[in-house]
Amino acid sequence: MTEAQDEAGAFRALADPTRRQILEYLRGGELAAGEIAGRFPISAPSVSRHLGVLKGAGLVTERRDGNRILYSLAEERLAICIGRFLSAVCPEQIVLRHTAWRPAAQKEES
Repeated sequence: MTEAQDEAGAFRALADPTRRQILEYLRGGELAAGEIAGRFPISAPSVSRHLGVLKGAGLVTERRDGNRILYSLAEERLAICIGRFLSAVCPEQIVLRHTAWRPAAQKEES
């Protein structure tokens, strides 16, 4: 699989609002599949399918703890995909953001 195809899979996964909400929930740390499903008005099997898509895209990781499956946000993978895209599409904005940020940080250090 090429890098472009790999990133396309991540963006397809991010296209769904339920999956984006799952990622937001995981921002706070690891959650069991049942805990995630309990936060949605859809069936547990539907949430499980969404988790499968996120896992397939490399945006979440899972580990087993007895009979529970615990999910975590794959922060680095998500940051790399989004960052690479933004760097290609609007590199000036990234430079401007960093430039605007640095003087404030340098003033605080002085």
